[in-house]
Amino acid sequence: MGLIYADIELINGIELGLVQRGYMDRDELKHMQLNILVDTGSVMLAINEDIQEQLKFPVMEKRKAQLANGQIVECDVVGYVELRFKNRQTTCRAMVLPGNSEPLLGSIPLEDMDVLIHPQRQELIVNPDHPYFAQMKIKLKKRVLL
Repeated sequence: MGLIYADIELINGIELGLVQRGYMDRDELKHMQLNILVDTGSVMLAINEDIQEQLKFPVMEKRKAQLANGQIVECDVVGYVELRFKNRQTTCRAMVLPGNSEPLLGSIPLEDMDVLIHPQRQELIVNPDHPYFAQMKIKLKKRVLL
């Protein structure tokens, strides 16, 4: 099987919450569309410093990570990454890899979105057993500031 890439949208989850609450305009929301390598050998979502600089996710902690070449590096772990693929979405943390490293879509967000790798088509697909993902829609009241 070859390399599998997927078109994923990354959104700053903190800002998305501000938009939903009416504190920020939707056109100010930091987001980007990426073609990300699907890597089931990686646990988390991994972004690079360039993506982090543009989307400005808050840093939650630092962790050591082993790169594919065996090198161990200390990385920032950022939070509140809203990740969207087709009719699926999840909010997760992401490791920030050094420089312009290739972003990786790891197993935790894959499982949370209930998506699968289709080996014949060599693409990421929505789980055919659950094609319509039940999403709760919560209406938020507009907060009045005094």
